[in-house]
Amino acid sequence: MVIQIAWQAQAGKVRIVSSILVVLALAACEPRGSVVVDPAAARSGRIETLFIGTTRGADTATGEAFGKVRSPVTRFVRIDVAIPPQHVTGEISWPEPNRPADPATDFLAVQQKIYADANSFRADLGAELVRNPRRQREAVVFVHGFNNNFAEGAYRLAQIGNDIGIEGALVHYSWPSRANPLGYAYDRDSALFARDGLETLLREVAAAGAERILIVAHSMGSSLTMETLRQIALRDEGKLLDRVSGVMLVSPDIDVDVFRAQAERIGDLPQPFVIFSSKRDRALALSARLTGQRDRLGNVGDVTELADLKVTLLDTTAFSKGSGHFNPGESPALIAILGRLAEVDSAFAQDRTGRTGLLPGAVLTVQNATQVVLSPVTAISQIQP
Repeated sequence: MVIQIAWQAQAGKVRIVSSILVVLALAACEPRGSVVVDPAAARSGRIETLFIGTTRGADTATGEAFGKVRSPVTRFVRIDVAIPPQHVTGEISWPEPNRPADPATDFLAVQQKIYADANSFRADLGAELVRNPRRQREAVVFVHGFNNNFAEGAYRLAQIGNDIGIEGALVHYSWPSRANPLGYAYDRDSALFARDGLETLLREVAAAGAERILIVAHSMGSSLTMETLRQIALRDEGKLLDRVSGVMLVSPDIDVDVFRAQAERIGDLPQPFVIFSSKRDRALALSARLTGQRDRLGNVGDVTELADLKVTLLDTTAFSKGSGHFNPGESPALIAILGRLAEVDSAFAQDRTGRTGLLPGAVLTVQNATQVVLSPVTAISQIQP
């Protein structure tokens, strides 16, 4: 019996080590992002304007203005990103270190502006909110996940905004991730540290005149988002939460019991409240092993675990590729579905059964929760005009 237990423990260590090696191998294949400013890129690329709040401090060791250092002060930035004309939906092309940047293929910043204070940030964001009348003063706030540097989180929002055709103002919260695949513990602590900074940014967005705030959070950023919404609910009397017009958690790296406790303290969850999950998410599988759990919220397969919560669980397993950790932002078919979520929002407001025809796939409703197992074949047939 002792030998069997020891063998099982050793086998468990081997599985964890193997999973770590897989994640490291996947990370090693991807070049790291950086903000390269080239004003000439404006002549060839479509511009996506990003308003950024960040609690990343200057890193003297690396020379980064916004590194992994945790700053108690929220700073504000604007970056105008040129989407290259040869852009492929779902992908970000970074300039290679050993060659000149190419505006035809690479994501480049036309300008980067660091605001002296929150008032200047708020004024520029307010002007952006009213620039397009169709936006209805809506802001989309993106919270990046584990192992992201400053450029990677920001440019991901630019890519999504371009690919989906988001009409609202694009706002990003950049929290101090270590941007290292071995920095999981550091990032988990940073996500807790960064709660006040996200609340500050949300308040600034509301003060700038945003009447609707849609929050999109990825991976560990989902845990940060839920914690922030929880603390706002505890002390805000619902005023700021009333502006939150929906929440989308993409591959959320959250313990299911913790999520349920957070949701209980928040109260009525903003609607729509959408959770993108995948049972082939390698990063979450590793997270579950590291925490000694069976699964995380982002790879939960049974909607009954969330039955009493008013949420929609979108199972994107069939679209998984690579690590499967950001399917909605990398799959062209899923991006097309994301572009229709405004229609889903309207359907939610009228009738919870109205989502069936808008979200292609097998639908299961248990109490308040709905699960949709998305099908590539069905999705392709329904998104074509």
